[in-house]
Amino acid sequence: MPAGEWVMLSYRLPREPSGPRTTLWRRLKRLGVAQLSDGLVALPADARTREQLEWAADDVIGAGGTAGVWLARPTTVAQERELAEGMAAARSAEYRELAARCSAVAAAEPADRRRALRRLRAEWRAIGRRDYFPPAARDEAAAALRELERSLTAEPVR
Repeated sequence: MPAGEWVMLSYRLPREPSGPRTTLWRRLKRLGVAQLSDGLVALPADARTREQLEWAADDVIGAGGTAGVWLARPTTVAQERELAEGMAAARSAEYRELAARCSAVAAAEPADRRRALRRLRAEWRAIGRRDYFPPAARDEAAAALRELERSLTAEPVR
């Protein structure tokens, strides 16, 4: 079975000022990249991920750094599996944290639960946008969100 195509961003930014480095780090974290080494990240290739990394490269160059976007294929299925498993593990940790926060807010007052539910749903969507290899923890987080929502619909009107 041949490995799939990945889009890679190779970049180097000056240490100072630190603002562009921090901005890039946050953006790459939001995208859910696989960190291959310092200054080298990858995502499964599609039009959206390629565009996102091209924009990141433009920002790096605009901040006085160097950057390039590449399309590549791992030479073995095992290499690709390792990348996918690492990305899935990172998303799994995020989903488990979301499920724990759902449970933690379950005993709160209804108004606080409603606010928390809105925030947690937004976080669910954000995680989903960077979830290229959905782990089992995704279903657990979805169940925790549904349970939190049910707790509000079961609440008597005062």
